[in-house]
Amino acid sequence: MRLNWNYIRFSGLLLVTVLLYAFASHRNSARLVENVAIQFKDESKPFVTRNTVDKLLIQSEGNVTGMPKEKLALNEMELRVKSHPIVKNADVYVTVAGTVGVAIEQRMPIARVYGNTSFYIDQDGKEMPLSENFSARVPIVNGIGKQDIPTITQLILYIKNDDFLNKHIIGVNKQKDNQYILIPRKLNYEIVLGEVTSLAHKLTNYKAFYQKAQKDKTLDTYRYINLKYANQVVCKKR
Repeated sequence: MRLNWNYIRFSGLLLVTVLLYAFASHRNSARLVENVAIQFKDESKPFVTRNTVDKLLIQSEGNVTGMPKEKLALNEMELRVKSHPIVKNADVYVTVAGTVGVAIEQRMPIARVYGNTSFYIDQDGKEMPLSENFSARVPIVNGIGKQDIPTITQLILYIKNDDFLNKHIIGVNKQKDNQYILIPRKLNYEIVLGEVTSLAHKLTNYKAFYQKAQKDKTLDTYRYINLKYANQVVCKKR
């Protein structure tokens, strides 16, 4: 009976490979966590601090640093980070070198509502709590209830997506009968928007008025600019 040396060599190599892989996997899983690296998608707006994230990670794990990698409950850690009301999304992972990585995307506010309870409205039109660590520079909204959040979100997003309006409008006040007033930056008049309808038409008319009044150097002479009426801008001087 002739031995198939090629088959024997292949089987031997396969066995060695499996043993080496098992040894490496065991050694890797037993390796201790050396440090935690936290990254924010937007570092310029730290609504959530690294210290807060650290506390969420160790809530039931104890000190993560020095723990064997195999004992890390990564899914549970990730869910705890995601449960923070200012976190939009998070990814928790561990590297071969023993670093626990945390990638965080924060919710981004587009407006701040003042009232009995103050809160932000985020880019998805949802309530977002204020942060003790960072205050966002967004338009201030007064006079709305929770039922008005979809309407104010529509208005603020329109303003935010227009370069001129985004720099120009610093506040929105709701009055009776769903009438909205816009507050411009460094000017002493109010912009009467009326209901949040025909925004493109109304605000295009306002920009045309502003350009002409700026050219004529008459911006400081007005008390209010009324955009409620079709095809015209009604102004009242002081």
